[in-house]
Amino acid sequence: MVPDLHRIDHRRRGSCPLYSRQFSFESVPKKRWIAETANAFAFRNKNPQAPVHVLVVPKKRVSTVLQAPDALLGEMLGLVRRVAEQEGIAREGFRTAINTHPQSRQGIYHLHIHVLGGRQMKWPPG
Repeated sequence: MVPDLHRIDHRRRGSCPLYSRQFSFESVPKKRWIAETANAFAFRNKNPQAPVHVLVVPKKRVSTVLQAPDALLGEMLGLVRRVAEQEGIAREGFRTAINTHPQSRQGIYHLHIHVLGGRQMKWPPG
């Protein structure tokens, strides 16, 4: 049973069973990073869904976009732009996605932005 996510305090990671899942991106070795800022880094997805599939994540675990400070989100989007340029997908186009909670199929409760490109994307995506 999925908890009522509208009735929990989203500011605290421990306030929802979903947020206590063990896996986070904090264990990704630095040698896999392809770009970083003071508070975020990017690395290639091990199971790519497009020719270019990079994840941008905060260095310290933030469970979802709902808990992320505005400044961190801005920094992460700046890194998305830099990665798109670095990977050669900025000119032709790319997609970004942030999954939040079960109905969006968020499986890892460590905020991450998918950056996908290198092929024609389909719509609708889901």
